[in-house]
Order: sequence, then C-alpha cells, then structure tokens
Amino acid sequence: MNQARIWTVVKPTVGLPLFLGAVATTSLLIHYALLSHTTWVGAFFEGHAKAAPAAAAAPAAAPAATTP
Repeated sequence: MNQARIWTVVKPTVGLPLFLGAVATTSLLIHYALLSHTTWVGAFFEGHAKAAPAAAAAPAAAPAATTP
C-alpha cells in the first residue's frame, strides 16, 4: 500500500467511513445535477428513444454546379 502511514494519523475506523461517505455524497450530487440540469438523462432513464437529429431529417442539398 503506497500510503500506509496515513493510518498512523487517522484511525481506520474513522477514516474509511469518512472516505466512503465522501464518495457516496459526491456521486449523489453528480447524479442529482445531471438529472436536474439536462433533459435527455431523465428521458433516457425512462426508456424514451433518442430523437433523430435535425440534420438527418432534412433532405440532402443538390450539389452546386461548377463551370469549367
């Protein structure tokens, strides 16, 4: 273990729960931010299909005529 001496400063019975609690809290905050600030994540979790991009729905433009 690279940082084994950390346990001489912090007891594992205190340090491990704090570390795991910080990881869980960070994960929950990130998931909340994604769900509350985007529209596609909620739709994805509900099983809705992704909408087709507007560029794919438009017909292709005819190539421009070039003069020699």
